[in-house]
Amino acid sequence: MSNEQPKIPQATAKRLPLYYRFLKNLHASGKQRVSSAELSEAVKVDPATIRRDFSYFGALGKKGYGYNVNYLLSFFRRTLEEDEVTEVALFGVGNLGTAFLNYNFSKNNNTKIVMAFDVDEQKVGTTVGGVPVYHLDELEERLCGNIPVAILTVPAVAAQALTDRLVTQGIKGILNFTPARLNVPKHIRVHHIDLAIELQSLVYFLRNYPLPS
Repeated sequence: MSNEQPKIPQATAKRLPLYYRFLKNLHASGKQRVSSAELSEAVKVDPATIRRDFSYFGALGKKGYGYNVNYLLSFFRRTLEEDEVTEVALFGVGNLGTAFLNYNFSKNNNTKIVMAFDVDEQKVGTTVGGVPVYHLDELEERLCGNIPVAILTVPAVAAQALTDRLVTQGIKGILNFTPARLNVPKHIRVHHIDLAIELQSLVYFLRNYPLPS
């Protein structure tokens, strides 16, 4: 985000791409106005939370009128720096890594995986989803301090050593799909996504906190 944007809660920041995606769909369908109730139904966030999220950015809508879709779309495009492409490197071209490469965030115009790394000689030198796969030994040569974000889908035992190398290459953010809890300097942001834990958590809530039918 631009330094000119106000400081907002992290929970709000995580919801902004969700709002933006829905607004793009509304714009494509020709809709001009949207209420917080309509937004709530679509993105499954309660209207009060939506109004509070939007309030951090000033008066984005009018009471009784709702929100102007074109204005909101333009606003969130600037806020999310949609016009700037963030290049991403992926590490580990296994089943999950391959899925990422084939998908390559096709619904996000501002995020693109531009290179991948693995140690499997059968994968090195190939392209997956149009993305070249390099040997992990080429990490420093290929990154050259120009890639700000990394996705890790490597074995957990290799995650920390790889992270240490990424830190020296100027990586600012890591999306970690390994079970390893990474140690990084304070200026580097890590988002841990453990699919096994998320699934176990979902099953627990289904069993113990059933939703009304």
